[in-house]
Formats: sequence, C-alpha cells, structure tokens
Amino acid sequence: MTEITLITTIYSVEPVMAAATKFSPEKIILLREDDAPPEKLRAERMIRETIGKVVEVDTKLTSIYDVVEIARDTVDVVEEEKARGRDIIVNITGARKTQSLGALYGAYARRELVEKVIYITEEDNEVIELPLLSFDLSKTKKRMLEEIKAGEGSVRNIAKRVGISRAMAYHHIRELKEGGFIEDRDGLRITTAGRLAIL
Repeated sequence: MTEITLITTIYSVEPVMAAATKFSPEKIILLREDDAPPEKLRAERMIRETIGKVVEVDTKLTSIYDVVEIARDTVDVVEEEKARGRDIIVNITGARKTQSLGALYGAYARRELVEKVIYITEEDNEVIELPLLSFDLSKTKKRMLEEIKAGEGSVRNIAKRVGISRAMAYHHIRELKEGGFIEDRDGLRITTAGRLAIL
C-alpha cells in the first residue's frame, strides 16, 4: 500500500485531526504563514504533540494573501512528496480563504499528481471530496502565457518564439482572453488566472 502525505491548511486542530483519522497519512505538511496568529501556532503545536508522535509533521511557510505564491508552494510540496512515491491528499478546510484557494489552485495545477482534494464540514466532520479540475491549456498556450508574463506584448514576436503562425497566435490569444488568462489593456498582460495556469 502506498504511503500518504496530507497537505493541509491550518487554523484549528479539528479539521486536521479529522483528515488524519480518515486517511491515516504517514506525513502531514501544514501550510501556514510565517507570522501566524497565536491560535494557529497553538493548533500546530497541539498537532505536533499528539499526531506528531506517530506521523511525521512538517510545516511549509507560505503567503497569507498571495494566491499565486500559495499555489506555487503547494505545487512544490506536491511534486516533492510525489517524487517520494507518496499519494497526495490536499485538505483545504482551515486558514484564510486565500490560503485555502491557493492550495486548491495548486492541486489543480498538478491534478495528475493529487489523489483527492477534501473539505471537512465544521458541523459533523464529514469529508467532502472536491472535484479535481484542470486549467486545460495546451503546451502552446502555456508557452504563450509565459512569453506574455515575461513582458512580451507583440503577437508577431510571441508567434515566432513559440513556433506558430501569426494567425494561430491571434486565435490562441482570443481564446486566452475569453478564458480570463490574459487581458488587453495597453498591451497584453497576464492575469492571476494565467499565472496560476502556468505553474
């Protein structure tokens, strides 16, 4: 049986304990900000003092409000743990909404490596399995987003760098705009959705 790593946001002990009880992970990675409030630090300490006696507990410091940074940190943890041969479960129950959403988007960015994304109800600790969605972008569109993120605004140059015709580049740019991945205000700019999609 494959070992499980639980990547979880944290604010209180209960959701983490419920997920640990349900899935019996060999490792728990807590996502929290560097300057966490006392309640969150107390919850982390309690988890280490109880579950930490039988399960490895680590902390990954991340942002509290930068959704892209949180997603990037989640992606890094998912990749590291999957490289160790573990199944990955992401629990988005605790923390600020921005941290939970960042963890969710990170799971989406590596959906092929994640087994489940879960949310645990406050009322009865019921585990709700959330769908693993995808940004569903081709490699070409992702490369175009990377060019735009790097500051390239010329469709001609983007087409040349990506290796496609200008007509195809315009077609992809129209679709990227419609999908909310880029905007065209004083030139092409990547949106938060676009930055998440290329993680």
